[in-house]
Amino acid sequence: MGFGGISIWQLLIVLAIVVLLFGTKKLRNIGGDLGTAIKNFKGSMKEPQKEEDVAGKEPGRIEGPGDDAVDGKVESRDKDKV
Repeated sequence: MGFGGISIWQLLIVLAIVVLLFGTKKLRNIGGDLGTAIKNFKGSMKEPQKEEDVAGKEPGRIEGPGDDAVDGKVESRDKDKV
């Protein structure tokens, strides 16, 4: 018995079909892209985010559609709504 009731022969047949459909070059590219994406994700999880990256360029400034900025101020009564 293999993985969850799938034998090694069934896995080899599925692998052969995937290689025939996509080709080894495309599978190698997909593997490399996936590895790079995982590496970048792990790197971004380790780096602390700066406050201006999260809040925008200036405190109290909210980026709107079309890269237009809207100046705003959050008051104590408005904090509950956010």
